Amino acid sequence: MLINALCDYYDELERDGEVIPKGYSEQDVHYLICLKPDGVIDSIITVDVDGDEQTSKSPEGKNSKKKKSRKTRRIRFPQRTEKPGIESNIIEHRPLYIFGLNLDGDTFTTEDKTGKAKKSNAAFKEANLSFIEGLDSPIINAYRNFIQNWIPENETENPYLKGIGKAYKNSYFAFCLSGQPDILLHEDPLIKAKWESVNTNEVSDDDVLAQCAVTGRKLPIAQLHKKIKGINGGQPSGTVLVGFNETAYCSYGNDQSYNSNISKEVMNKYTFALNNLLSGKKHRNLIDDMTVVFWATGGKKNTECSDWANVLMFGGNDEIDDKKVDDMLKSILNSAEDSTVTEDKLSSLYKIDKNIDFYIVGLKPNASRVSQKFIYRRKFGQILACIAQHQKDMQIGDETRSVPLWIIKNELKSPKSKNEQIDASLMSAIFKSIIFGTPYPDYLLSTLLRRIKTDKSINRVRAGAVKACINRKSRFKNNKEELKLALDKENKNEAYLCGRLFAVLQKIQENAAAPAKLNRTIKDSYFASAASKPALVFPKLITLSQNHIKKLSEGNAVFFNKLVEEIIGKLGVGFPETLTLTEQGKFMIGYYHQDQDFYKKNETETEEEN
Repeated sequence: MLINALCDYYDELERDGEVIPKGYSEQDVHYLICLKPDGVIDSIITVDVDGDEQTSKSPEGKNSKKKKSRKTRRIRFPQRTEKPGIESNIIEHRPLYIFGLNLDGDTFTTEDKTGKAKKSNAAFKEANLSFIEGLDSPIINAYRNFIQNWIPENETENPYLKGIGKAYKNSYFAFCLSGQPDILLHEDPLIKAKWESVNTNEVSDDDVLAQCAVTGRKLPIAQLHKKIKGINGGQPSGTVLVGFNETAYCSYGNDQSYNSNISKEVMNKYTFALNNLLSGKKHRNLIDDMTVVFWATGGKKNTECSDWANVLMFGGNDEIDDKKVDDMLKSILNSAEDSTVTEDKLSSLYKIDKNIDFYIVGLKPNASRVSQKFIYRRKFGQILACIAQHQKDMQIGDETRSVPLWIIKNELKSPKSKNEQIDASLMSAIFKSIIFGTPYPDYLLSTLLRRIKTDKSINRVRAGAVKACINRKSRFKNNKEELKLALDKENKNEAYLCGRLFAVLQKIQENAAAPAKLNRTIKDSYFASAASKPALVFPKLITLSQNHIKKLSEGNAVFFNKLVEEIIGKLGVGFPETLTLTEQGKFMIGYYHQDQDFYKKNETETEEEN
């Protein structure tokens, strides 16, 4: 499903003119090697993103201009090789092949244990001299002379390479004529014509023909698949999605990726499409250490769908400006304030085609391969409605704020811990619940409650998440949602009332001690036990509160006595012996609602006094 979807995405890119022509690939280049007609290096210059000269190296290795940050130029070369071992590209860009020199500290040398430098340079010379045989142009002739006359052993003190210094190892090169950096070897018409003529033959004698597992047509099968770059935690050189490194995975006498029966055509399509999606931040983000890639079908006209998904699921990224993020969040959350969030309402509000297919894929590296953790395909209208409903469910209090996944993750960790890890399967399960609008995993509620009781702290995000877990589960059982945004004085649930009562008793204690601040409150001593076994704790707390009420002013004493009596009166026969996990969640929300209501009244009173 993934490879087929990526091939479809490639076809859309091709229709939009964003695909590299067949037989070519792009490479970041740091330096231009400027050749004299006789093939001697005249200079090596750096390039910026537009290909302009930025810093010229003198033979002494000093910069003739002020040093700037290192930049690259994206250049389209004849297809780069992906095969392991020593194999040169036509119009090579790698320094080891071009120069045949290793850099050991500050010293250039041809020596290494395996002789790779010499072998690479020899392969470069053989492949490129053979390719340009019979071609005649100033830049090609200079290139031929360079290849024929360059002897690595004689160039270990080459001043231009010395000028590059330690950057040599991680740099890539292109060739041009001296004084004419606009005349580049890879752009020469004769080079292009020959390369395209060589690549017009769809099937070579070495190709293995078989039925492609994706297209169903008989095509040349890919022996090796191109690498995927941009996966979090993956190898810098890239990882493969399809690969057979062990003989145990091979069958019917097939070697390597011949076992997959994926054609070269499909392989080129899906690898380009996936690398394209991973190349920027528009179509990818992270869940913990897993890379999540997402895209909408339909090409360029539907790219805004990815912006919506990125903002609402992950809180945005560097490529979406802050104002756009704020506008998108406000509009989606405002539309989610109603009790029902529908695809039709959202699509009409934001002029989005609700029937667009939207893909979300989770990828993690595994050794040298990419492991697909999940792939979801839904109509974008369905996904947007589910995300909007998630944001609505997570709200609590009067202020509307977005709650992306990373904020939820942070609230599951202790604020005192820097290295605490959250179970990756939990984050994936929460993500799936958001995308499909299903109940959140029970493990989320238990983790939240454990964190609240351990930290003795419940904030807006934690309270909103607890409320969301309980309400969504109730909704899917066709029951009425019990927990509202703010204090609900009509709610007669025992657990909710116990939470409210605990907040009242805590407030009485704090007011009795004012203006002094207590080192330890009933919250520090009894919060966790009160949430689990109210009948064991509350009689003691009520008795203790009577001593605190005596220290209050007459007006405050009357107010709090009435509030305590009101809540206890709604409890009926008495305090429950124990509370289930869901009831403990309601206790937390009752506590949070009542506590926030006190703060709200204090703020109102302060404003009136001013």
